[in-house]
Amino acid sequence: MDLSELNELDLSNIANWPLPARVFVIAVIFTGVLAAGYWLDIKDQRAQLEKSERTEVELRTTFENRARKAANLEAYEQQLAEMRESFGAMLRQLPNKTEVAELLVDISQTGLAAGLEFELFKPQAEVPKEFYAELPISIRVKGDYHEFGEFVSGIAALPRIVTVHDVNISDNKEGKLTMDILAKTYRYMDEEEEEGGAQ
Repeated sequence: MDLSELNELDLSNIANWPLPARVFVIAVIFTGVLAAGYWLDIKDQRAQLEKSERTEVELRTTFENRARKAANLEAYEQQLAEMRESFGAMLRQLPNKTEVAELLVDISQTGLAAGLEFELFKPQAEVPKEFYAELPISIRVKGDYHEFGEFVSGIAALPRIVTVHDVNISDNKEGKLTMDILAKTYRYMDEEEEEGGAQ
């Protein structure tokens, strides 16, 4: 089939065209239909499919995490109960307003029992925190290393929480040692006090 025959082809009578021309036209139409179908329909479906696959992966991960948590729910609940019990025990170690005076007496008696001589025992102003108040106490005592160790050990053994900060040990003129510390005790603030402090 040559170029002159192509010019003589009648578009209204495609059935009588030579076989190669009909095959070519069918291939062009088929390719066009496929391209139009891809462009108008399949392309959007592929984008939707990719988006759905990403969503599926995210949902599967979420499902696996939740299934793992659900499988361990009993262990989590037991752990939460233990944490609440532990937190309650810690709160009970924080004295309330009426017990702070007793605690201050306990600290001073611990020092006297260790053989220390008090030069300064000065409770400072309370520092309110979230749900507790911090009560710093400046303490200066005279004694030796063993007595200091016994005192700090005795404070640690008290049933209430007392922490020791800013320890400074120096030699004085009398041949004894002087220890300056800042002891901090903590007390639980009830809800009314928390609300009053927040205002």
